Amino acid sequence: MKKPLLLTLLLLLALSTSSLAAQSVGNLLKSPAPSPSAQTDPLGRNSPSGTVLGFLQAEQDGNEKAAADYLQMSSARRQSQGPELAGKLKVLMDRAFVGRLSRISTTPEGNPDFGVSDQQTIGTFSFADTDVPVVLVRVTDPNSGKIWLFSADTLSKVPELYENVETHQVETKLPQILVRHDLFGMPLWQWLALIAAIPVAVIIGWAIVLLLAIPRSIYLKYKKRPALFGYRNISTPLLIFFGAIAHRVISSYFGLPLLPRFYYGRTIGVLVSIGFFWFLFRLITVGMRRGRTHAIGIGRVGTGTLMLLGERLLKALLVTVAILTTLAIFGFNLTTVLAGLGIGGIAIAFAAQTTLANLLGGISVLADEVIRVGDFCIFGTKMGTVEDISLRSTRIRTLDRSLLSIPNGSLATMNIENFASRDKIQFSPTFGVSYETTADQLRYLLAEMRRMLYEHSKVETGSVRIRLASFDNNALNLEVFSYVLTSDYNEFTAIREDLLFRMMEIVEKSGSRFAFSPRILYLHQDSDLDKEKKSAAEKQVQQWRDQHQMPFPDFTPADKASFRGSIAYPPPESSVGKKPL
Repeated sequence: MKKPLLLTLLLLLALSTSSLAAQSVGNLLKSPAPSPSAQTDPLGRNSPSGTVLGFLQAEQDGNEKAAADYLQMSSARRQSQGPELAGKLKVLMDRAFVGRLSRISTTPEGNPDFGVSDQQTIGTFSFADTDVPVVLVRVTDPNSGKIWLFSADTLSKVPELYENVETHQVETKLPQILVRHDLFGMPLWQWLALIAAIPVAVIIGWAIVLLLAIPRSIYLKYKKRPALFGYRNISTPLLIFFGAIAHRVISSYFGLPLLPRFYYGRTIGVLVSIGFFWFLFRLITVGMRRGRTHAIGIGRVGTGTLMLLGERLLKALLVTVAILTTLAIFGFNLTTVLAGLGIGGIAIAFAAQTTLANLLGGISVLADEVIRVGDFCIFGTKMGTVEDISLRSTRIRTLDRSLLSIPNGSLATMNIENFASRDKIQFSPTFGVSYETTADQLRYLLAEMRRMLYEHSKVETGSVRIRLASFDNNALNLEVFSYVLTSDYNEFTAIREDLLFRMMEIVEKSGSRFAFSPRILYLHQDSDLDKEKKSAAEKQVQQWRDQHQMPFPDFTPADKASFRGSIAYPPPESSVGKKPL
């Protein structure tokens, strides 16, 4: 019952506020502010809208003499017949007028769609088979300048039309205290009827909301999909939306007076607008949240971040449109507001060119997903790992462990080499063997190396190439070209190490050796101690091999854990490590 109670309170508050403010707001909306050189009419008759609203307000306040000043007639007749004729015209406006007060022009020149410059047809008095146009004319007043009045032709038909106006059938069956007494220009029985219609409208709105939920439930059950968001998230805005419309339909049978009907229509329009834009706001939240979760789930973190930005921008745009719509419902001229927003937007764009460039650059980086958090890249002359991508800048952790911040405006125009995007890594060492190697030895060496590269599970077989490349002054140069099947650079270094070791073994097995520069001068032969160390090292490696404990490509995680912290720093013999006496 909380949601029906919420809508009831909203309708009561809106109706009360609208009615209490009717007199002051009506006076404000009679006509736009005139230019300093123009004469201002104290009754607000400078525009067609000001004349109609001013007349209705004067009659509602019981000021019949002031109401007569809105009629086109002579001064003498205005004094004698004006108040009575104004009262009859008010009854016709309340019970027989067909037209929209919100469409009546608020400009001194009038609306060209409603007639010529000095005459406006604002609606009709509609009866069974008769439609009498309601016309305003623009005349010159010696004290107020050009003003709008109800035309003499329309006024001439008022007495006859008034005789044909029927009393509301409901009023003949109600206590006269509810009919004769009014509040803010509306009989008490109509106030009670509007209040009584609120729970009915709530029930109708709630029924529509429940009916709309049925197709969704059937679809989810048929597709065997879970409900990823509660329908309750959008049910409250829909209840306000449909409840307000239902109340408006019910109230159309009450025959509300024209001026209260005008303000009531604005109140309902605001409630409908609130429900509609609130529904869109919730829908954007739910839709973007689902899209962001899906994008992050498939690894598109940049798209998820961009969707978060898009959600905020859409919500800001939606709130702006909602405010402008509300102002339009209240009768404000949006031309000036939109022009001011346009000029302000241009001024902000000029003042914040750099900020906007960085913002657009950030959107471009996130949308294209050229880089992601965690990627290792080259940015111009700098290398590092991407730590964060914000809307203004991207932060890079360099190889020196310093933090580099690059504005996104510059990043969008920068050449970026992304190592994390590699699907494989090139392995292309070049080395030379001694000229003492015979041609058949070299053929054996090349064949074994090719076979090793073909057999290696981490080398792409289709791209393997190893050839005798050139004759150097002191070496036969061999050129290797291949791709290692990994995108992780740390894993690549381990595989590269393994391949180089295997190449060394093949060179040794062929009976050849690597070439060295003739400029290297050996001053003495290896000592016996060196041979002993060599033998011990080879023996240790053989022991590792026999026990299947070769620490290649790396030590085991358990060994790494046991090694950690076993070397003290500073060393015990360091003066820094001494404890003070």
